[in-house]
Amino acid sequence: MNAIIKITGLIICLGLVTGCALDMRHQPRYEAFEKSAFFQDNLSARPPVADTVARGRLHLDEHLYNGRVNGDFAQTFPFTVTLEILERGQERYNIFCTPCHGQVGDGQGIITEYGLRAPNSFHTPELRDEPPGYYFDLITRGTRVMPSYAARIRPEDRWAIVAYIRALQLSQNAGLSDVPPQEVPNLD
Repeated sequence: MNAIIKITGLIICLGLVTGCALDMRHQPRYEAFEKSAFFQDNLSARPPVADTVARGRLHLDEHLYNGRVNGDFAQTFPFTVTLEILERGQERYNIFCTPCHGQVGDGQGIITEYGLRAPNSFHTPELRDEPPGYYFDLITRGTRVMPSYAARIRPEDRWAIVAYIRALQLSQNAGLSDVPPQEVPNLD
């Protein structure tokens, strides 16, 4: 008798479990742009609420995110440039910039070997005199020939690249007065 009760209970449990199959593929939902009787405008897709900002996209720091201060190109970096930041800038520069701008920023990247026009050298007096925000803006927005890298490179890494470009400019245009006095005797 005890066995019959157990078997009956098992059959009832199996019936309940198989009868209550929840299949996520068959749930009520709307396809994109499907007509809806629920809303007065008959649209299933709702417009975004005015003045909303996606999570993580509230970029209030104009200096960091736009390379500008009071609408003008930033003359300074939004954070202190350290050796770690320069190394990160070198890594990002080698990945994204070297193919066109070359290892030392002279515009003699590999693209010139394939017949493409060489970009301007970072070492011309005009470009050496540009503020850091100018370079940040170019990387962010691109130019007629250079694409925007805003979607590919985070703002902090764009600033690191700008810091590395400044280091390249200094390395290619340094004079004896730029060498620390204690290092002058070590020069050949």
